[in-house]
Amino acid sequence: LHDGAQARLVALAMGLGLAKEKLLEDPEAAASMVDEAHGEVKLALQELRDLARGIHPAVLTDRGLDAALSAIASRCTVPVKVTVDLAERPAEAIEGIAYFTVSELLQNVSKHSAARSASVEVWRRDDRLLIQVRDDGRGGARLDGGTGMAGLSERLGAVDGLFVLESPAGGPTIVTAELPWRRRGKG
Repeated sequence: LHDGAQARLVALAMGLGLAKEKLLEDPEAAASMVDEAHGEVKLALQELRDLARGIHPAVLTDRGLDAALSAIASRCTVPVKVTVDLAERPAEAIEGIAYFTVSELLQNVSKHSAARSASVEVWRRDDRLLIQVRDDGRGGARLDGGTGMAGLSERLGAVDGLFVLESPAGGPTIVTAELPWRRRGKG
């Protein structure tokens, strides 16, 4: 929400403010800006609907974690190596939580780490889905640091998952997340 619909709505509010200022001096430009804002509202509404319904990104639904995580990694500001070692796909809900966890962690890498590289590993051990995200950045991430780590920890805890953050000052940062393994089709 923070980087998707919220950012779009903030930009929309700014665009409408500029259009309001131009209304008297350049009505045509203002009309064009309002038209553009109308299109942005439609996109923001669709993003909010998708979030509310919990719709997974199409690539996750169609091709699974490996392809979906690779797509996220390609948008990261640092090179990310993705390794997914799963013989089968987990339940849709678990797969979605894993996807959004990695997505938020890689956003943190892009925004806060000053890293040169990162990696994402996903594998199954017994009845657990394990995720590890590493970066070679400056470290210092904390659960109480306002970086969204506490929220991730709480979300994973709500589904009997675990969230372990290791991030000494000077780096590296290693986040290990565990989710219960649930078979696809079994919820």
